[in-house]
Amino acid sequence: MAQASGSPDVPDMGRRQFMNLLAFGSTTGVALGALYPVIKYFIPPSSGGAGGGVTAKDALGNDVKASEFLASHQAGDRTLSQGLKGDPTYLIVKEDKTLTDYGLNAVCTHLGCVVPWNAGKNKFICPCHGSQYNSEGKVVRGPAPLSLALAHLDVTDDIVVLSPWTETDFRTGEDPWWA
Repeated sequence: MAQASGSPDVPDMGRRQFMNLLAFGSTTGVALGALYPVIKYFIPPSSGGAGGGVTAKDALGNDVKASEFLASHQAGDRTLSQGLKGDPTYLIVKEDKTLTDYGLNAVCTHLGCVVPWNAGKNKFICPCHGSQYNSEGKVVRGPAPLSLALAHLDVTDDIVVLSPWTETDFRTGEDPWWA
């Protein structure tokens, strides 16, 4: 004998749908939670706002303020900051105690070492394999095949902002290799 649908032994269709929805939602949530890090791995982070610029950061992670920076640095100083994509970038003080309109990415184009400034020899010298760059970051001795990458440097409301350099490289007259 068949039971009537209103019988207490037959679950209500609404309750069955709710349980199916709950099971589906739980499974989907777990699957999305597991896939999120994989998806984030393949999508690179953006390097800044609409203009593509990022605020230069000092060694402590604070914004670099141009007035404070220039007050504490001498003409000819080259000081590392955090620049585009988090790469170490040199901020350069000109002879007239202003900042250059460009920053130099400090990553060697040979094997990716950070290239220190050697004030005594007036050039950047890579400690890994001896590549040398002039005061503007142009390669003068290998094995590095290319000059150091450039970034535009602007001061906005006393904050140093670095943005991608896409124009011709003024040191070589060629299109930038890093763009």
